[in-house]
Amino acid sequence: MSSNDAGTPAALHNIAADGLLSRLGSSISPELLVHALTHRSFAHEHPGMPNNERLEFLGDAVLELVSTETLFSVHPDLSEGELAKMRAKAVSEEALSAIAREILQLGPYILLGHGEKDSGGDDKDSILCDTVESLIGAVFLEHGIEGARITVHRLIDDTLAEVATEGPALDWKTSLTVKAHGLGRDEPRYRMQVSGPEYQQIFTATVFLGDEEQPLASGKGSSKRKAQLAAAEKAWHSLSEQAPRTDNPDDSNENASKDGK
Repeated sequence: MSSNDAGTPAALHNIAADGLLSRLGSSISPELLVHALTHRSFAHEHPGMPNNERLEFLGDAVLELVSTETLFSVHPDLSEGELAKMRAKAVSEEALSAIAREILQLGPYILLGHGEKDSGGDDKDSILCDTVESLIGAVFLEHGIEGARITVHRLIDDTLAEVATEGPALDWKTSLTVKAHGLGRDEPRYRMQVSGPEYQQIFTATVFLGDEEQPLASGKGSSKRKAQLAAAEKAWHSLSEQAPRTDNPDDSNENASKDGK
């Protein structure tokens, strides 16, 4: 059963977690798995139960170590600053919550208090991100750094490869925001639509600037993030035609102040 069926601590060991562990690519003892999935709101309603915040703290450190050593090895020509920006993007709340949804399908397994559950906590970016980190912490405790390294690579290698192709500005959404600000325009906003069957959904993102009703561009993808990146890339090129000079995402941070002059 899912976490939303688990009303008392006695029921927690009945969580049907085989699918989750298969997607995670690791085994975790039932007790430690329950610990990793227990949000503080659930622990508050069940006195004596530990929440997953200490495991989250541990997993965050493991995730940072593995992502750092990977980027350091794969990109010997990049500066410390460029590596730090890529790592920040790869382990960001946005990236980890996407992993939670798309790879782990994690939401239904998280143990939440009634109020948090009723407010949609099982799909909140912050909770999904934190729970991914707590699971990594649990894998580290059970299997050590080598076991944790395998799990981290399974989860984030695609993201690490993706941010490596996006340049120091990290992604097209970041680049579009810099470009818009440099032209004195408002913050980009995205309107989402979803089509297709649940097992093969297509996301369409349409990007606008501020309160403007005229869209800049649209993009499609197999996830919300991919659709927004596709739309942002097209919008960036559209805005670039309005700029007094031609630049590109790789040096957008450097040129933002120049564009705004």
